[in-house]
Amino acid sequence: MEAITFSPAQVHVFNLVSHIKSSLGLEQLRKQLATFYAKHVDEEMDQLWESGQFDEKKLQELRGSHFRTPYNK
Repeated sequence: MEAITFSPAQVHVFNLVSHIKSSLGLEQLRKQLATFYAKHVDEEMDQLWESGQFDEKKLQELRGSHFRTPYNK
């Protein structure tokens, strides 16, 4: 069996979440993580827009698109 190696950031997060003892604490963490990632996505999209790699035309092309993996049952 292959050993799993965690990065220092992963170890730090594991240590932090080990102190969460309630569902309220877990929900607060989820909201903070969602805010963190949303901020980074916004910053990356702003950079793409400013560089011209993403524009109104590409936005319109993507409108209504669905990129989920189709699952066969």
